Amino acid sequence: MNANERPAGAASPRDSHGASPPRCKIAIVGVGKIARDQHLPAIAGNAGFTLVAAASRHARIDGVRHYPDLDALLAAEPELDAVSLCTPPQVRYAQARAALLAGKHVMLEKPPGAGLSEVEALRGLARAQGRTLFATWHSRFASAVEPAREWLSQRAIRAVRVRWKEDVRRWHPGQQWIWEPGGLGVFDPGINALSIVTRILPRELVLRAATLLVPADCSTPIAAQLDCVDTDGVPVHAEFDWRHGPVEQWEIDVDTDDARLSISEGGRCLSIAGQPVELGPQREYPALYEHFRQLIAGRDEDVDVRPLRIVADAFLLGVRVETDAFGR
Repeated sequence: MNANERPAGAASPRDSHGASPPRCKIAIVGVGKIARDQHLPAIAGNAGFTLVAAASRHARIDGVRHYPDLDALLAAEPELDAVSLCTPPQVRYAQARAALLAGKHVMLEKPPGAGLSEVEALRGLARAQGRTLFATWHSRFASAVEPAREWLSQRAIRAVRVRWKEDVRRWHPGQQWIWEPGGLGVFDPGINALSIVTRILPRELVLRAATLLVPADCSTPIAAQLDCVDTDGVPVHAEFDWRHGPVEQWEIDVDTDDARLSISEGGRCLSIAGQPVELGPQREYPALYEHFRQLIAGRDEDVDVRPLRIVADAFLLGVRVETDAFGR
């Protein structure tokens, strides 16, 4: 499926006779905070899926068969249809590859991998196996995104400014993987903003310069500034900072020939010319699973690497500036 054709959310798919297809038996791999907060409730509320198993070294889900790792799960659950990977990106390639080789459909939590080559290899493998691969960007399903995209499609865009700032100690307490190679650092939340920007803007982005502030005891940045242009030369400036607090700042401003469009609260709020726009309910993860079920039913894929490509370019082109140790 072309990324620009992704539906904002849709009802459960039906077969040619109008009946709902059988429930997909799905397993969760990695039972951490994001799985418990978002994935599990979304699966529980989706009539297209039945959660039958989970793999985690330390955590368990009540009422669901548990395995210590994905290999054990795949060996014991031959009737499984799909796997949702909620593990850190550094280990996700091997897990996704194993699941696809076992004939399972695969859903990837963002970012879809630790590097672009991993994701492209998985895309090729999924096609060869005839299985669905869904590289998710949950922020694209926020309620402000599609109305913003539609409104901007009718305007001339003059400039874009992104401010994505939060307190890492609040949002990632004790998570060491974010500071290791492949963990992305501040780009872990920042890529959410990039996923929105690459969705709502009508033209591709090109990174021109970046500054990465990296703590002395870490491998990934705690703050970053990106300067991009779209293919018509429109400037897109982004500021990411994990030292911000106590109130998060997840904002995107788009200046046009008509008025300023502003997305705030990570995609939950939208205003145009300073006036709030009424939006539908917030249901990012439920919509993700609805989309995944549709992709499976249609034997389709959704793999858009543009947000990850901008981050990769930032690591390639960016000036690295050492800053105070984080103290992890």
